[in-house]
Amino acid sequence: MRFFAGSNLLYNLGFFVRAVRSAPYFIMNGKHSHRIFVMQVLFTFVEALGIAVFLALGIGAAVIAIGMPALAGFSQEKFIYPLLITIIMREAGPLLVAFIIIARSATAIATELATIVISHEVEAYISVGVDPVEHLAVPRLLAVTFSSFLLNVYFSLAGLAGSFLVVKFIYPLPANVYFASLFSNLHVLDVIISFVKSIVFGVLISIIAISAGFSVEHSSTEVPIAGLKAVGVAFIWCIASDIALSAVYYALK
Repeated sequence: MRFFAGSNLLYNLGFFVRAVRSAPYFIMNGKHSHRIFVMQVLFTFVEALGIAVFLALGIGAAVIAIGMPALAGFSQEKFIYPLLITIIMREAGPLLVAFIIIARSATAIATELATIVISHEVEAYISVGVDPVEHLAVPRLLAVTFSSFLLNVYFSLAGLAGSFLVVKFIYPLPANVYFASLFSNLHVLDVIISFVKSIVFGVLISIIAISAGFSVEHSSTEVPIAGLKAVGVAFIWCIASDIALSAVYYALK
């Protein structure tokens, strides 16, 4: 894919730096762009919250239902708590949240911006003195990153809650015992790596989707291609960054 070419990688890095430098101006003065930020959070976080919570509940319940009997066979039930933290909070949770955002928002952002470029709205913004990066890119970058962080938090909470529901109805374990054991196995580094992953994934997804949307040139047939390109490249980069961040975590642990 073109995004892995050296020039495109440098372009995306430069685009990211340009967007970050414009972020303070957007926060302080971008009143007309705040609506874009709010609407993007509504679509990326609020409307996807139900899907994320349902998925987290199912995974949490499955880990307990499958893992507890298996560990009980070796008299190692205590390892179910670090297993839950590893799967829900540290590994699967952030990546699954990223996949949800890619499937819903990466395509939408890329195709929306591609349509704006094809219809020459970007030239119209420039002609009246509006920076298209500040008005179109920055609010989407901040909104997707913020939404990724929040979805990851709710995913972790719902996954652990789903686990407790299974414990409650299948294994008669008091809530205070369950959560005391869970939190005793939860370390600060687990929380940090989970948050870092969600932020990194949010930045990657938004930058890839935005640059894919802006990469179109002339024809309306490029619009769906931009959406597909954003999805494919975002999947690859999120998986690669997940592996890299997990390697860093285990090196620091």
